[in-house]
Amino acid sequence: MTVASKIKYPNRFDIVGSFLRPQQLKQARVDFQDKKISRHALTEVENREIDRLVKKEVELGLTDVTSGEFRRSWWHLDFLDGLNGAHFFTPDHGFIFNGQETRKGGIKITDKISYNPDHPFFKDFNYLKEIVPDGITPKQTIPSPSVLFPNKDAEIYDNFYDHNFDAFLNDEIKAYQKTIQHFYDLSCRYLQIDDTSWGMWASFSKNTINPDLKPLCEAAVKAINAIADNKPDDLTLTMHVCRGNYDSNWAGAGAYDPVVDYLAQLHIDGYFLEYDDERSGGFEPLKKIAANGRNQRIVLGLVTTKKPELEDQSLLINRIRLASQYVPLENLCLSPQCGFASTEEGNHLTENDQWNKLKLVIDTAKEVWSD
Repeated sequence: MTVASKIKYPNRFDIVGSFLRPQQLKQARVDFQDKKISRHALTEVENREIDRLVKKEVELGLTDVTSGEFRRSWWHLDFLDGLNGAHFFTPDHGFIFNGQETRKGGIKITDKISYNPDHPFFKDFNYLKEIVPDGITPKQTIPSPSVLFPNKDAEIYDNFYDHNFDAFLNDEIKAYQKTIQHFYDLSCRYLQIDDTSWGMWASFSKNTINPDLKPLCEAAVKAINAIADNKPDDLTLTMHVCRGNYDSNWAGAGAYDPVVDYLAQLHIDGYFLEYDDERSGGFEPLKKIAANGRNQRIVLGLVTTKKPELEDQSLLINRIRLASQYVPLENLCLSPQCGFASTEEGNHLTENDQWNKLKLVIDTAKEVWSD
């Protein structure tokens, strides 16, 4: 079951992006919020812990690494808050994840959405780029444009466009295009957009997408393709589809069938798809992506980040073999199902559990593929 391919990224063994926050970092963030330490002191702790993280990622054998989202509180709100026209606020309630209420956070759109040349994520990427050794690729993650679509259930409110969604979408596309170009100018060559919309839209539907969700799916395809078609050719653009990841809990459940026709239309280079339990359904929908003629890689998220128990390697290999009935093996890869800490709370694992999970991903991929 060994194949070779010339495509480099997504890698045969890859990562979604976030890592468990070390206790020292968590305490420093609390101290900063309580005004016990300065912003400079917090940054020093962040730098030190990112240094340690990247060193461990490289030692483990990863060929692309992230900063673990260590400077973020949320996987999405920190980035959105950095765009001109969008601002973080604290709503009355958190999100509901399988009966659990999360910490509170949301975004209000109060002005025209536009590119911010001083977005803090640019400085963060520069730091990552500077500490990554030769031969290792720094990977940047940002939320997908669909995550900013106004939606009261997601605590995203439009207080500016007066329900003119087309005007909002056009502004958002331009902001994302310029933002991604700036990352490229900073030497970013591997960027991933994280997208909970597809997973939630699938969970709200059954075999086919609900009619009222079709305009949102079409808008998401338009936005993502406008970004993908505008990016430089040597920038790899991938997308992670998530059903929610908070404190080892989840928000949505449902197979990919209702949304796969839209996913297959995307002009991206690869998909990171959750497949760690029955919530994701079967592999059959993937044949529609494989048949679109774009030769995209599909990264199977077979190893869960929500609990510490290690999966059986033989079962992982069998599942990869099953998926290869619908997607050529040379177009498949392996990763954890999600990040380990989509928010600073993190999932219910230890750091050792986290590294054991990633070692399993790497070892299994090497058993399956030769590249």
